[in-house]
Amino acid sequence: MKLLGIIVNFRTPEMTMAAARGLVAALQNIPSARFVIVDNASDDGSYDKLRSEVAREPWSALCEVMESPRNGGFGFGNNFAIRKNLESRDPADYFYLLNSDAVPRSDAVEKLVEFMDNHRYAGIAGGYVHGEDGEPHQTAFRFPTLFAELEEQAQTGPVSRLLADWVVALPIPSQTTQVDWTAAVSMIIRRNVVQKVGMFDEQFFLYFEETDLCRRAALAGYPTYYVRDSEVTHLGSASTGMKDLSRPMPSYWFEARQHYLRKHHGERYLFGANLAWLLGRSVRGVRRALELKRDLTRPRLTRDFLAHNFLPPRQRSQ
Repeated sequence: MKLLGIIVNFRTPEMTMAAARGLVAALQNIPSARFVIVDNASDDGSYDKLRSEVAREPWSALCEVMESPRNGGFGFGNNFAIRKNLESRDPADYFYLLNSDAVPRSDAVEKLVEFMDNHRYAGIAGGYVHGEDGEPHQTAFRFPTLFAELEEQAQTGPVSRLLADWVVALPIPSQTTQVDWTAAVSMIIRRNVVQKVGMFDEQFFLYFEETDLCRRAALAGYPTYYVRDSEVTHLGSASTGMKDLSRPMPSYWFEARQHYLRKHHGERYLFGANLAWLLGRSVRGVRRALELKRDLTRPRLTRDFLAHNFLPPRQRSQ
């Protein structure tokens, strides 16, 4: 098998079907390509609805609808499909991950496969992602660092200029280029990478899982690339609600951040990064006070950050 596409669904069956129809069109010119839809234990009828919808499509032979045993998060759902494929008699050369709220351009996957075929040292690649309004989304990044934590929270001119080389979000590339990591909205992974460094770390429920995988791949000699010619339309966080800034940051984001920094840098570094986050937050607060402007961020963000990083679990909700 040349390529296995994977879409993970959680309670968005209509949107997932739109992504599936887009993926079918994007696989037309790739020989021996199939895809699976993994329902991540939605428990809302999604699995039966997806099976029924797919069965009525003329391309139903190209797609298998699978049901994972539990909602273990984004990485868990993708691993469920990857693991089954690796155990088969004909494992895929590439795994292509597509968000359930994203629709690839008809040549988007073909462009990624072409790039990977021509660059055997590349391990992972993503592409240009934009919203329905055409506005580009950030999908090219540096790895998170202590200095990045400070800059991201400060959001103040002098600090951002001083720490420009550590800002996580890169300027949106105008051409294909190597990056530290890319978003898994649309991502292709070489089978050799999975076999050498493993699949997604399932301790990440959501967020940081692709950052971790790209870092492990890079350390093993498989860099990540941003392929400009591969384009995808993204609705953005439709199943997670992360676009809604009126809601508090979910606990799994704090837990994923902690796990990533601890895993790759150690406990002391995590503590330093937490202090940098708080320092940046303080700088931001002073700037907003001097400007007499309200800080438009998520409710309880600082309080929740302190609770998740400095209180034992049983005290966080008190």
